[in-house]
Amino acid sequence: MSVPLPVFVAVPLVTAFLLPIFGKKGKSAATFLANIATIALLVLAIASIGQSNVYKIGKWPIPLGINLVYDGLSSLMLLVISVVSAAAMFFSIRYMEQYTAKAKYLSLFLLMVAGMNGVVLSGDIFNLFVFLEIASLSSYALVGFGCQHEELEASFKYMVLGSIASVFILFGVALVYGNTGSLNMAYISQAIQKSGLNAGLGFALGLFITGFGLKAALVPFHAWLPDAHPSAPAPISAMLSGVLIKALGVYTLARVLFNVFGVTIPIGWILVVLGILSMVAGAFLAIGQWDFKRLLAYSSISQLGYITLGIGLGALIIARAGKDITAEQLAWASLAILGGLFHLANHAVYKSLLFLTSGSVEMATGTRQLKHLGGLAEKMPVTRATCTVASASIAGIPPFSGFWSKLILVIAAIQAGFYWVAAIIVFVSLCTLIMYLKVQRYVFLGELPENLQQTKENKGSMLVAMVFLACLCVLMGLLLVPGLRETILTPAVNVLTGGYSYSADVIKAAGGM
Repeated sequence: MSVPLPVFVAVPLVTAFLLPIFGKKGKSAATFLANIATIALLVLAIASIGQSNVYKIGKWPIPLGINLVYDGLSSLMLLVISVVSAAAMFFSIRYMEQYTAKAKYLSLFLLMVAGMNGVVLSGDIFNLFVFLEIASLSSYALVGFGCQHEELEASFKYMVLGSIASVFILFGVALVYGNTGSLNMAYISQAIQKSGLNAGLGFALGLFITGFGLKAALVPFHAWLPDAHPSAPAPISAMLSGVLIKALGVYTLARVLFNVFGVTIPIGWILVVLGILSMVAGAFLAIGQWDFKRLLAYSSISQLGYITLGIGLGALIIARAGKDITAEQLAWASLAILGGLFHLANHAVYKSLLFLTSGSVEMATGTRQLKHLGGLAEKMPVTRATCTVASASIAGIPPFSGFWSKLILVIAAIQAGFYWVAAIIVFVSLCTLIMYLKVQRYVFLGELPENLQQTKENKGSMLVAMVFLACLCVLMGLLLVPGLRETILTPAVNVLTGGYSYSADVIKAAGGM
């Protein structure tokens, strides 16, 4: 039995509007309802794995009506969003007690989740923009939720640059509609296949790359991220870095480029260059940081580079081969995209965990400055253990999850003859190891400062959320095991390597005009 697709948007959306009512009865009632909603979404995402569906809103046929598309790529993204959302929401139970207006926080949190779910399910490019704005507006408010000078300044900067990105995307949508007469992505794809790219569509493509690149915070579009992520409450930092920049940036780029416009050699090179720039610049900038959360923010830019590089490398291989692509070349492209998408899932888990551990440290000590910390290994053993697991995973140390996705990217680059790309991946991994050795040295090792002698480990839901994500960091390598790989990862890869077949599959499944 297939899960009705609108529930992925309706559940968080309806709950978000009910929370202020429950908030009047007490914080515990609102918190309980919000946690039930995120757990329900996680259960639905797991239950939907392996399915494919096209849902017509109001039973209107496409392209007249709006449709939601659930395929392998949507399935992977919904699963990642649901896992991180459930962990971040559970962490919020205790962490957000230090803030007021908790019901408003929970409402904004679920609105952001509803927006992200809508983005990854939308088969209509305008409604993709609408859902993107729902998630973005919620995230602007959540970044400034603390209402301190730093938070409000970061939120304003994020809002300004995010709005510029939204304008680029909206102009791109208008140009696409003007040139194809449709907003449905499957029909836009068919129109482009028939007539090719004209000047208007080419300009729209440039606007999309810029707009979604800004949402993803790829270098050189990254200026908002180093301020926004450290300023937000720790669970929101986990959501922003773990899933928001991927759903609103990386996913949308991949969907539009592979399934709507089609990949070309220039597009492949653009993605590869953006990926490498982000990897290298993000790593170098992160190493020099002394603010724990700011270091993690720059590290997110670097890790997004791995994902973009993998997807771009796959696009480049496919575009170079053209219609005469061989089975061997398709295998190289599939492996590169597999590495990128697997790294997307891995990074969502271990970076979310790192931001949660930084929130645990800040809540216990009152600071996130590395030079003011030290010696917390004995005082906060669970936080230290989970942070170590996440650090080992992001640095690519076996057998943790990050090692496997990086290894796949290296192998794909070597097989395709991009030896210099493989060398860059290894080099940036070494830089990542250095930055997280720095975190371990200055936060958990060394002497305990006098003012931190009374520090105690956080308890309850915060620890449960961190341990849950740490277990995933250890176990996610199992996704490469035959059976799980064909169920979760391979369908997502096939959606991108299939390219234009997306349009035919959607129209056939929906029985469109």
